[in-house]
Amino acid sequence: MAGSPVGTDARVDPRRYVDIGSLTTESGARLDSVTLAYESWGTLNEAGDNAVLVLHALTGDAHVVGPAGPHQPTPGWWDGLIGPGAPVDTDRYFAVAANVLGGCRGSTGPSSRAPDGRPYGSRFPRVTIRDQVAAEAALADALGIARFAAVVGGSMGGMRALEWAVGLPDRVDRCLALATCAFFTADQIAWGAAQLAAIRGDPDFRGGDFYDGPAPLAGMAIARQIAHTTYRSALELNTRFGRAPQGDEDPLRGGRFAVESYLQHHGRKLGARFDPNSYLVLTEAMHTHDIGRGRGGVDAALHRMTAELTVSVVDSDRLFLPAQGELIATAPTARPLVVMHSDYGHDGFLIEADAIAGVVREALARPVGRPGPGPKS
Repeated sequence: MAGSPVGTDARVDPRRYVDIGSLTTESGARLDSVTLAYESWGTLNEAGDNAVLVLHALTGDAHVVGPAGPHQPTPGWWDGLIGPGAPVDTDRYFAVAANVLGGCRGSTGPSSRAPDGRPYGSRFPRVTIRDQVAAEAALADALGIARFAAVVGGSMGGMRALEWAVGLPDRVDRCLALATCAFFTADQIAWGAAQLAAIRGDPDFRGGDFYDGPAPLAGMAIARQIAHTTYRSALELNTRFGRAPQGDEDPLRGGRFAVESYLQHHGRKLGARFDPNSYLVLTEAMHTHDIGRGRGGVDAALHRMTAELTVSVVDSDRLFLPAQGELIATAPTARPLVVMHSDYGHDGFLIEADAIAGVVREALARPVGRPGPGPKS
């Protein structure tokens, strides 16, 4: 897949765009022209080996750090991670973050125009975590990056970081997998299935071809409420809200509890910046995640890694259980498991900035060897 930069004015839009050419998915579907939107910080050295790839979670994007702006509705989701003197120090590293294949923040996804000029909608193929990594590898090729000094990701981004290290071991020196898993469990799929049903059950969904009318935002808001509950811990919700009513409302007379208002707020908030079809595509991509699929199982896959592996879990995470991180940390190249304390649950991998900074800074400070090429998937 050849790549060519499309470009834009950074003073207006912080993203850059690269046409990586065609991509054939694991299911056999072909996308004739794929664009990935990305942001970068720092300078790529002449050897092309000082790059760090930062991978976003489900509703994230390429905007890891920096303020919101005219073309960016949200501030950086890992603000403080990248920059001069930061954990990913741009005086030393060239940091890259791309909006994932299937997303809706500049990369090709269901809301993008198909070759016939209409949005893909229901015609957008199912993609897997491996398809997304294949697209990111093509982006790296286009940028002249043969090998990453590190690949860093949390949650869904951690899935892709692991897939990079397992499927493309000769292109990764270090892998940092935070609050993630080696395979998506039945429990995790069950939580995702309820979210998919909420969106598809919205009358405005229309089979996924809703772009000429109202979007199924009510369904996606419910999906987000379900998801957000799993992102936070019972301790945090109980401590923060208890059984308090929302303002002057009386739950005994049809009013809401404060926690209901909180979840509804987050549901509405997502609708202002995210495409419901992308929510479906990316959730189903997570459902496919299993680094052991077709490779002899998880243990065999972990033995394919040559990158130094740093695994970190959140002790209160009820979506990506700490035991899932413990399994990943059995890889031969893994350093001791890092357990982060947080009262916030899964979202601790975003909220606990100091702890995350420490994990990343320490991993990047350690020199690593350059083993020979490993097996490819």
